Order: sequence, then structure tokens, then C-alpha cells
Amino acid sequence: MAEIQHLLYINALPSKVYEAITEESGLKMWWTYDTRAISEEGAILEFNFGDRYHNEMKVVKLRPNQKVEWICLDGDSEWIDTTFAFNLNPDQNNTILRFTHGNWRNSTDFFASCNYQWGYYLRSLKLYCETGKGTPFTEESS
Repeated sequence: MAEIQHLLYINALPSKVYEAITEESGLKMWWTYDTRAISEEGAILEFNFGDRYHNEMKVVKLRPNQKVEWICLDGDSEWIDTTFAFNLNPDQNNTILRFTHGNWRNSTDFFASCNYQWGYYLRSLKLYCETGKGTPFTEESS
């Protein structure tokens, strides 16, 4: 199974990063404005990217300020049953984020495109946590 991995150093406390990846208000500021999310295990999260993509994720695990895990229930066929892990490690007043989008069946062109897109949106997460302004998907940005 293929997996996408990224490592980021974020100049913000793990609590800020955790909030950005678990709260609807935070997710809207770095991934996509069209987000519906509840921060609890078992919750279904919805992420829309205009008319192009609709993703539904189930929250599998929440460890405050340490770990967030999702599994894709609905979306592009290549995403179904893929997993997402955000592992947060404190580093003084910073956070080391290890991100994995795993359980891909194949390393396809779409996989490669998603790797690029995750790099873009994780940079957006970093910017949001450090400056309060990310670069999420909007209809105007598409």
C-alpha cells in the first residue's frame, strides 16, 4: 500500500495546531471554506471543493494536542478507505507535525497529484497556525 507523508515544523503550540485540524472554524481557514465538522470520535466530517470533490471522513481517533486520525468514507474512489493521521509532537514552543495519508491501493497519477495538493494545504495549515491566515480552497481560488 502506498502512502503520502509530510513533516512540518510549525511555529505554534500543539494546542493551536490540534484546534486547527479538529474544529470546523480552523479547518475552514486552511483546507476548504465549505466544511462541516464536529470534534468528536465517530463524527462524520464533510469537505467540499466546489463541484469537483466531496469528501466524507469519519473521525477515528482524537488525542488532544497529540493525534488526529480519520478514514475516508466517501469521495473520489481512490480515497475511499484511505486513512489520515496528524501526529503532533511538541518542540519547545513549536510543533512537529507528521502527516500521513495512507492505505492507498496504488501509486497512481491521482496519488501524485494528491501528494502535491497535501503539500499546498499543509503549508496553508502552517501559515494559518503561525499568522492567522491560511490559503484554503474557495470557489474564487479554483
